[in-house]
Amino acid sequence: MNHSTRTLIVGAGPFGLGLAAYLQRRGYDYQLVGKPMEFWKQHMPQGMLLRSNANWYIDPDHQWTIEAFLTLHYPHWLPTTPISREQYIAYVDWFRQKAGIPVTPAYVQHLLQDERSFTAELTNGHTIQAQNVVLATGFQYVAFYPDKLTAILPAGRFQHTCDAVNMDAYRGKRILLIGGRQSAFESAALLREAGAQHIHISYRHETPRFEDADWSWVETIVEHMAGQPDWFRSLSPEQQEYYRYKLWAEGRLKVEPWLEKRICQPEVSLHPRTEVVSVSLQADHSLRIGLSSGKQIDLDDVILATGYQVNAARLPFLSPSIQKALTTQSGYPLLDLQFQSSVPGLYFSSFAAGQSFGPFFGFTVGVRTAARLIGDALLATAN
Repeated sequence: MNHSTRTLIVGAGPFGLGLAAYLQRRGYDYQLVGKPMEFWKQHMPQGMLLRSNANWYIDPDHQWTIEAFLTLHYPHWLPTTPISREQYIAYVDWFRQKAGIPVTPAYVQHLLQDERSFTAELTNGHTIQAQNVVLATGFQYVAFYPDKLTAILPAGRFQHTCDAVNMDAYRGKRILLIGGRQSAFESAALLREAGAQHIHISYRHETPRFEDADWSWVETIVEHMAGQPDWFRSLSPEQQEYYRYKLWAEGRLKVEPWLEKRICQPEVSLHPRTEVVSVSLQADHSLRIGLSSGKQIDLDDVILATGYQVNAARLPFLSPSIQKALTTQSGYPLLDLQFQSSVPGLYFSSFAAGQSFGPFFGFTVGVRTAARLIGDALLATAN
């Protein structure tokens, strides 16, 4: 079956849904494809707590907020209480219902372009023709597996944190987590609570402080960019690097204080300023890991908390001609002030906007600003 629409939004996570709500309220013709909040539901562990606060709601018109949802459904919730993964997913589902956003629960298999429009071939056998396409695929397709590690780790004995979400599968096992951000420490806490025998965490920097992260300056910047979208790109390279480092430091040199008692336990060993330098398979099928500190550890499995890295070339559904026409830098598509790429009519939102708009758009704090800028650009072309 063939469909046509003015704009196709690919991805039904926070960025895709935020834009859809903005367009829906304004009577704009769009179609959203994807499975709502699938990445959050399938690639983030149960029991995870968010570092973000209720200010990071996704309604660009400020009506259906996280605080409104939690006040209604969790009357004992306090602003100082961390928001759980389950609460956030329920909030987004509530938001989607309130906004009346229709979703086609399918994936794009192929995205093609001719002189007049884009054609998206879906996994349900349907096709959609659209004048514009907005890719809001978030962290899908961009999990980072360092070559240095995958070259020495035996196949089948490691997973990325986005796939290592069934903590019960690690009950009674000895685990090495590689990485030093919040995700590594939270995974360690959840693994211990699920009954893992011992958890080691290896990371290259000093041990982060158990301290509340301060994201208020990020909120201020991103809100400001809704009216001044060229703010980040107008900075000097040194200034851009300053903000990248500042965000990195906030995220990596601190982990939330509610993790401290859960991590500082006999079943968890921290290995700061270390890297994995050797791996050998033992007769009992365990792994012997050598760290740069000289320490050797016997383990059952390895989990890579190595984060995500944008690489537009890894988007499997883009046609070769689109890939060829797409201008990128360090894997990121270069975007204009409305999030449009070098391919006319093709927009990128979420994490992929990081090179042009700053690293803040890898976080849901950027949803509302991205929705307003992309939405206004699309509305302008419709008039």
